[in-house]
This record gives sequence, structure tokens and C-alpha cells, in this order.
Amino acid sequence: MEEKTIYLDYAATTPILTDVYRKMLECYSRFNGNSSSIYSLGREADSELEAARRKVAKAIGANPSEIYFTSGGTEANNWAIKGIARANKSKGNHIITSSIEHPSVLESCKELEKEGFKVTYIPVDSNGVVNYSEIIKSIGSNTILVSIMLANNEVGSLQPIRAIAELANQNGIYFHTDAVQALGQLTINVKELGVDLMSITAHKIYGPKGVGALYIKKGTKIDKIMSGGRQENNLRAGTENVPLCAGFGVAAEYVTTELDEKIKEVRIVRKYFQKKLSEAVHNISLNGHPTQRLANNCSITFEGAESEAIVMMLDNANVCASYGSACETGSNKPSHVLAAMGKSPEEIRSTVRFTFGAEVTKQDVDEAVERIRKVIKKLRSVSAIRIYKSKVEL
Repeated sequence: MEEKTIYLDYAATTPILTDVYRKMLECYSRFNGNSSSIYSLGREADSELEAARRKVAKAIGANPSEIYFTSGGTEANNWAIKGIARANKSKGNHIITSSIEHPSVLESCKELEKEGFKVTYIPVDSNGVVNYSEIIKSIGSNTILVSIMLANNEVGSLQPIRAIAELANQNGIYFHTDAVQALGQLTINVKELGVDLMSITAHKIYGPKGVGALYIKKGTKIDKIMSGGRQENNLRAGTENVPLCAGFGVAAEYVTTELDEKIKEVRIVRKYFQKKLSEAVHNISLNGHPTQRLANNCSITFEGAESEAIVMMLDNANVCASYGSACETGSNKPSHVLAAMGKSPEEIRSTVRFTFGAEVTKQDVDEAVERIRKVIKKLRSVSAIRIYKSKVEL
């Protein structure tokens, strides 16, 4: 009998909820009008769209009118960074971000540098937490935007967003946070955090791929980056995909219902995994902040084994994990997050990310750890032979 596949890569994407799937099917079969049309089919589609907007807004403590649907977190990040920069360039040309942001933020900043904007990349400490004092030092009269992620996608470290947002607000600077990994893992309220913009997406919270949202606080001056129709309050052109948005709404409602209990259960399983793994495999270390971290994230460095080989062999053993951000897999570039944390090239090449969801049980963990133990043992034995041979040849 084939071994059960144990999925431990929830940070890359999550399985879709049955209720989400059903809602999407309902929309495809019943509400297939264009939501911008004024006849009944269009009004019905628009009603579903606005119901989804209300659910997404409620999930982060926003007003529905402040939620703008996008194609995902990447577009939301691009829009936040480029839209604020270009709309406010008469006030200044300086942007502050961190060295561990998602590629969609970093690449947007690099693109703006080509347009004449100045970008400061704030360093992080060995736990992957931004240096708050460096942000203070970097703020100038020409600073128009600060963008710091709420939780890191690779190592799970939480950032002091409330304090940074307050600092930005005191200086009349817009503040954006990428909360793609945080939604469903933390209680989020944009008003309490004090943020002006927040990026979120559906497929990290048991919703469909291809839909996300950007929270834009009322009164924020931002340019649109999609030209065309007047959809999304004339800020984001393109016919809204009502089934995907509706699915996003159902997922957002699900992950924020009894959230504290769900977080507690996932944290218990993740800690159980850490304990069992440390007992079964020696010479490993946890990356990221030891306590101020996402409940589901476990980034592990395995001394003497290469991450790509680990992930491939685990795949053969029916365990799904990753060696970094899914958006950068296959790029052959070392993790910029781990490098910013001061990890050596050897440590970076030996790091694997395991992330958990509500479906993962302690029994799954026990089986996964045993499969991981066998893989690491085999890789280390091959590595030891290789090192021995090289020494003999010398």
C-alpha cells in the first residue's frame, strides 16, 4: 500500500476548502453576469462580489470600501509600492523597506530605483527581525513610504509592525505591510496596527489561487497600475472574477472564526514536530525568532545535508516541504532572507522549511519525522563518504 502523502508546505499554498469550492461552483452556475452590468444578472453578480468584499474586510478589521480585489499578493504588493511612490513623488522620492521582504516588494523597489527613487533596505538581526533603530535613522524629509512585512514567509519571524506604523504616521509617511503569510495565523486589525495599506491573498488561507486584495485606508493617495475600465472604484481596471472573490470571502470568514483556537492547535503540532525532530535527528537548528513567530512555521537547518536533495528525497518519501519561498524555487539563488540573517552559505544550502495546517496530526508528524530521519541519515552518509574521498585524494 502506498504511503500517505504528508503535506508540510502550507506557507506555499493551502488546500482549498470544500465550502470555498461549493461557493465558487454556485457562482459559476448562477452568478455568471458581469458585475459591472446594470441588468439583473449583473446586479446579482455584483451582490456576490460585495458580499465577498465585506467578508474580507471583516477578516482584517477594515471597511468594505477599503478592500480592492487583485490577482493575488504579488499584484497587491506591486500596486502598494509603485502606486504610492508614483502618486506622491512630488513630496519625496525615498522608500524604506527591509532586506527580507518578498520578491514582489524588493523587485518593485528595484524597478522604482530605475525611475529615480531612492530605497533604503533595513537590515535584520540573526532572528530575522528588522532593526527598528535603523528605520528611525533612515527617515528623512523626502521619505514617502515604509513597507515592512508583518511576518516573514521563510522563517516566520514577526515584525514590530505597530511600532513602525506609529513611527511612520508621526512623520506623515505612508506605511504598507505585506500580510500574506499572517492572515489566518494572527489576529489582524488594520486600524489597531495603524497601517495605510495591507496586502493579502486567498490561496494561503484555504481559498483559490489567482485572487488577493489590497487594503487601502480611506484618503490614501495612490496611483493605479492597471489601466482600462472603472472597476474597483476606478483604481484597478479589469472585470472582477466573482467566483474567485466569493471563494476568497468564504475562506477569509473560515480562517478568522475561532482563530485563537485554530492557532493554538497548529502551534501544538508544530512544537511537537520540533521536539520529535530534535530527538530523531542530531545537529539541526531552528531559524527565526524563538517565540515571536508564526505558529505554523518551522525553518530547520540540517548540518551536512543539502536542502535541494532533502526536498527531492522527501518528495520520493511522500513528504512535501520546501527550501525557501515558493516564488523563488528554481532560481538557483541562495535565500536572501537567510543571508540577511547572517547565515553562512553552507547553512543556507542546508535549510528546509516545514509549515503546518489544521489538517496535520501528531500521527502525521510521527510518520514525517521518521521519513525525514531516514533521508538525512542517507544524505549525511553520502556526504561523509564524499568528504573522506576528497581528503584521501589530497
